[in-house]
Amino acid sequence: MTTGSHSDRHTPSLVDAETRTVHVDGADIAYREIGSGDRPPLVALMHLGGNLDAWDPEVIDALGQDRRVIVLGYRGVGRSTSRVRDTFDEMARDTIAAVHALGLGRIDLFGLSMGGMVAQAIVEQEPALVDHLVMSGAGPRGGAGLTRMTGVMLRGIARSVVTARPATSVLFFPRTDGGTRAAAAYQRRLKRRRTDRDAPVTPGVMRAQLRAVANWGAQPRPVPASTSTPTLAFHGEDDILVPVANAEQLRTALSVIDVVTFPDAGHGVVSQHPDAVTGRIRSFLRA
Repeated sequence: MTTGSHSDRHTPSLVDAETRTVHVDGADIAYREIGSGDRPPLVALMHLGGNLDAWDPEVIDALGQDRRVIVLGYRGVGRSTSRVRDTFDEMARDTIAAVHALGLGRIDLFGLSMGGMVAQAIVEQEPALVDHLVMSGAGPRGGAGLTRMTGVMLRGIARSVVTARPATSVLFFPRTDGGTRAAAAYQRRLKRRRTDRDAPVTPGVMRAQLRAVANWGAQPRPVPASTSTPTLAFHGEDDILVPVANAEQLRTALSVIDVVTFPDAGHGVVSQHPDAVTGRIRSFLRA
């Protein structure tokens, strides 16, 4: 069951998309959507600590030019109700249930950071659901440095306070001239939406999601998977949250994967190089 008018399904920009909810197993999961087309819809999953407002509209708008794109929230985050999950396997089950409740058949998946780890769990649980998988700044189970993410994040937040910069600018972009300019442009884009904004992310959500990352990182690294899901992964070579070694580990863990790394780019590589990344994603999804 969904709430909210469907009159804006063809909304040209995520900035103007209505916030709706879909009821799943005792929770109302918030989502927004744009675009249309005959291709499988692209379901997008957010990074740790982000709500629906944390999606870069330049990225989602580019991906919605020739298909329906749904940015889907997590239980207990932002306007989504019920208690936040603290494992990726649980988040994956919620996402699968939401996809079915929305009446979708096969889908393409796009996961940022934590969202990419949830997406891997979705493919493990219901591989027939997913046509293509795209990830950015993600790691496999047992990925390098994932158990240290809490410390890295806390140090980054402290640095953001000292430098009076948004935490996402400090954590997602390298401390170079190009990284600084990209971070400033990214923050401006996030402010374009003025109304119908999502509810803030609470400290409890951050703690639960960091537990989920630590749990994922502490698990044994998987043997090469036999999945046939075509996969595309992006990584910034200067990623401090999910070290770039995870890109090669994903290549080993997944049998059908193309890995693209960017120099002078951090965890926010998708928003640092939006044209190059979205162009590559659109070509990949058309294959």
